[in-house]
Amino acid sequence: MTVVRRLARPLLSSMFITGGIDGLRHPQPKVPATEAVAPAIARKVPYLPEDPESLVKINAAVQVGAGTMLALGRFPRLASALLAGSLVPTTLAGHRFWEESEPTKRAQQQIHFFKNLSMLGGLILAAVDTEGRPGLAWRARHATQHASTSTARARRTARREAKLVAKTARQKLPV
Repeated sequence: MTVVRRLARPLLSSMFITGGIDGLRHPQPKVPATEAVAPAIARKVPYLPEDPESLVKINAAVQVGAGTMLALGRFPRLASALLAGSLVPTTLAGHRFWEESEPTKRAQQQIHFFKNLSMLGGLILAAVDTEGRPGLAWRARHATQHASTSTARARRTARREAKLVAKTARQKLPV
């Protein structure tokens, strides 16, 4: 792991870990904000409870777990994808600036909304970062090409061997 990744991953995950711990310890203050979004998400995703407090706790647990994984560099692509998935409903529920009528609150919520969008961009970059190693798509293409080349080579070898066997058999038969 490069020095940049070693520094960037814990920095990116720090907000999720601290926010997740707070969400697990004190879910009640976040419940009113989630009531606008939580039931709609719970209806679309099977096995999720419709209770907003339970959803806050699940989201917090995902953030702590995935944030810790990202900070430690364990399954960083999966951890980043999980964090991105948890950040979208969090942002939509917690920073609905378009519903604020007071200019100061609206501006504050707008700043938090765009801060979360920025974090989402960082998570997307982290989710596609292969650390210089080939990604799954490249490896699949490469394996397919390798199999095709090997098959063609085996076919040519088999033809050549069959011709040699036929030639040898013709030479040994009395005419």
